[in-house]
Amino acid sequence: MASNMQLDTESLRTLLAVLEHGGMSKAASRLGMSQSAVSWKIKRLEEKVGRPLLIREGHSLRPTRDGHQVVEQARQIVELHDLMIDRLSSSDLTGRVRLGATEEVSALCIKVVLARFNRIHPETWVEFFVDRGHDLEEMVQRGDLDIAVFQAGAEVSHGDVVLAHDELVWVCAAEAQYSEGDVPLITFGRQGFYGPFARAALDAAGIDHWTAFSGPSSAGVLAAVEAGLGVALLSRRALMGNVIEWPRSADFAPTPDFHTVARVSPGEPSRAAAELMGDLVRELAVALEDWAT
Repeated sequence: MASNMQLDTESLRTLLAVLEHGGMSKAASRLGMSQSAVSWKIKRLEEKVGRPLLIREGHSLRPTRDGHQVVEQARQIVELHDLMIDRLSSSDLTGRVRLGATEEVSALCIKVVLARFNRIHPETWVEFFVDRGHDLEEMVQRGDLDIAVFQAGAEVSHGDVVLAHDELVWVCAAEAQYSEGDVPLITFGRQGFYGPFARAALDAAGIDHWTAFSGPSSAGVLAAVEAGLGVALLSRRALMGNVIEWPRSADFAPTPDFHTVARVSPGEPSRAAAELMGDLVRELAVALEDWAT
């Protein structure tokens, strides 16, 4: 590579986005650019380094050998660049924000929103709670939380901001498909959001069922499905590895729509809470959309 070569940060950011989001079109949506602009930036970057950086395989892209070397350094460069910008643009915002989220989206909240929020607003502090959707809804209504992120039904309450649409499917382990007879059911417990709909669907289909596993943890429920302990009604995001759509559910009535929403507590939010809510709407909604696909 030429010694006088200069690579701009945004081209490196574009390369990382293409690989992270699995293609030009999704990267373009995430970066707020046209697909042609993304393609042009990648082409110019490859021209500058004098060799191809990406290989197309079907509908996906992966880095070449040289691309791996560029990506490894590009990630560090972009992170250092953004850290410097965040520090230079840090605000004088102060105050406490109490945020709650369900376990399923808690990691995304921390990674996509809170890390950046804390850097830009160093004089604020966030208290973060992970709990069931039902409990979060009650906490934000009482004012114990400033903002809550949880799942709601098709009828979204006034003031809620829809972050993502959640498609529900029946799932089971590939080696435990329960193709006949009664079935063991895996649920999130008595206050689980999906439980009543799951039981109603099985009753409507004339399938006897019993509870084989009940727990509040998304990780625990998914592990029970993967172990073949029963069937469950979960988000389509659960379909991976040996977790498949339950074949026997093909004749079931369609499941109701659900949404992941952000809700603020009654009354006028503080400046810090309003700023965090804006970040959740901008950043978490995009991350959830990417996660779903």
